[in-house]
Amino acid sequence: MQSITTVKATVTRPERILQYGEGNFLRAFVDWKIDILNEKTDFNGNVVMVQPLERGLGDMINDQKGLYTTVLRGVQNGKTVEEYRTINSVSRCLNPYHEDDYQQYIALASSPDLRFIVSNTTEAGIAYHSGDTLEDKPQISYPGKVCAFLYKRYQAFKGAQDKGIIVIPCELIEKNGDNLKKIVKQYAVEWNLEEAFQVWLDTACDFCNSLVDRIVPGYPRTEAAQLCEKLGYQDNLLDSAEIFHLWVIECHKEFHEDELPFEKAGLNVVWTDDMSFYRTRKVRILNGAHTLSVLAAYQAGLNTVQECIADKNLVYPFMYEGIFEEIIPSMNGSKDMLEKYAADVLERFENPFNPHMLLSISLNSVSKFKTRDLPSLLGYIEANKKLPKRLTFSLAALISFYEGTEYEGDALKGNRNGETYLIQDSPEVLAKFAQLYKAGGDVQTKAATIAKAVLSEKAWWGQNLSAIDGLEAAVSSYLQSIWQLGMKDALKAL
Repeated sequence: MQSITTVKATVTRPERILQYGEGNFLRAFVDWKIDILNEKTDFNGNVVMVQPLERGLGDMINDQKGLYTTVLRGVQNGKTVEEYRTINSVSRCLNPYHEDDYQQYIALASSPDLRFIVSNTTEAGIAYHSGDTLEDKPQISYPGKVCAFLYKRYQAFKGAQDKGIIVIPCELIEKNGDNLKKIVKQYAVEWNLEEAFQVWLDTACDFCNSLVDRIVPGYPRTEAAQLCEKLGYQDNLLDSAEIFHLWVIECHKEFHEDELPFEKAGLNVVWTDDMSFYRTRKVRILNGAHTLSVLAAYQAGLNTVQECIADKNLVYPFMYEGIFEEIIPSMNGSKDMLEKYAADVLERFENPFNPHMLLSISLNSVSKFKTRDLPSLLGYIEANKKLPKRLTFSLAALISFYEGTEYEGDALKGNRNGETYLIQDSPEVLAKFAQLYKAGGDVQTKAATIAKAVLSEKAWWGQNLSAIDGLEAAVSSYLQSIWQLGMKDALKAL
């Protein structure tokens, strides 16, 4: 079968967008939108991808000259919808951990065509890393990379106001743009960069908060051969996603529809000066439902979100009741609107075309729980003066999922009924769990010790969760139940 590069042509355009992240989500969301902008408006711009980590998809993306196919499928108004699009909005992918690519990457700071930065480095990506310096090639942290890049641009154009950058991060943390800017400016101070640069960040650049909403399972492994046969070419970067999409962008200065004409192209993008309602609804219901259930479901023997919905006797009731009896009651706003959105989310989870792997959702679950489910847990406690049992159980399931002492590459190795799975998170989180599980002990002692240690990690949760009345004891009890009964029977006991 012919390669996609022999069947489809690339299109050379000005490189107007620098994108930190080359994973499935950005390719099926941002780059897909840019492809449509190029087709339906006069935007005329391509994306340069940058790998946030040394290992990534860069080589594969460059082998296909930036080309790949999005496979969008779902049910709309009771009808099955399928859309296939060859994306040619990506010019190349750079690995800044390689010297040649680093020089190409940093040279983009001097490009007059460049106008935007987008990113998705997971919830753990927008964080300060002690020790990053301006001279690093590159810096370890994403904000450190952005600070060094923007400083290079500031120098190249001598602080010209019209050479500022519009930054739109897609990481699922509250006020992602504000937080990114805060850490960028922290590095600027730490690196003794001139005050005029910090003023330029404020006046010439716009760090927008944003919210993204599209379920992207990614590479359809079990269907890849069949889909390539249907398309008539080999594509090793097939990217499957649902039909639904929403991007809410909160701007501090002015809306940027004139430069990114998404609405003109018919895309579901909302420019606003306050995205709080959209964000809270999506993060705590859609993403929160994922993080609430997937680690328990995986340990119970399931592998996809669709299997969770189909498991009407165990996992689905756990997810459903967690959403409607614990998450929504912890939130402000119209109960009817929240419940309608939740019902739509469950229908989207059921999409038969996109088997969303639980292990892919498990990446960085500690920071995801803090962002997605901890606000609901705390809100429920405040409103009801008691613990939400499903959200509390999901915290125990997270701790149980992270059981491992040996590494495979950068990941810890977990075990599910004799089958190895990879636990992927920041090095600090994995090292802490490995240390805790190496201590061993009988089930009761082990559960009590680990529950206390994990809940006491202020750096993870932003507070000492063991200080919450009854939470440590409940998590310890649930851990004992999981380890003694197995996850299925522990869920039944709930």
